Amino acid sequence: MSELTHLDSDGRARMVDVGGKSETARVAYATGSITMTLETLKAIEHSALSKGDAIAAARIAGIMAAKRTFELIPLCHPLALTDVGVDLEPVQSLPGIRVTAWASTYGRTGVEMEALTAVTVALLTIYDMAKSLDRTMAISDVRLTEKRGGKSGDWKRE
Repeated sequence: MSELTHLDSDGRARMVDVGGKSETARVAYATGSITMTLETLKAIEHSALSKGDAIAAARIAGIMAAKRTFELIPLCHPLALTDVGVDLEPVQSLPGIRVTAWASTYGRTGVEMEALTAVTVALLTIYDMAKSLDRTMAISDVRLTEKRGGKSGDWKRE
């Protein structure tokens, strides 16, 4: 890296000017997980939490968070997202839940932050809804798994 793109020549924070970039189809995928006791996982799977259906709430929270990423992460551009999705998969072997999210747009900047934000907020929602049962839950392995489009091209985690 020869230059930090979010700093001007005087070292002040700035939003990157993407006005000269070409509009292209862009998509990003991210994943993460939350581990918990098997009893907590069973309660989530059977919608037996006092706060309600954690899976449904986390899906909606993740989608909403992706749409508001520019309000949460300094210097992110507001994007007209064309698609956002969040999948939550109970995994007995963890035990816990694996979250996968994607975001897409047709624009001048990528949607990696939107996908990562969706995963993170979905995981936090699971934690919030189940914390009365299990304070040992741990959120981990939040990462970008794939991105397509833009000047830097396609990338996929091995």
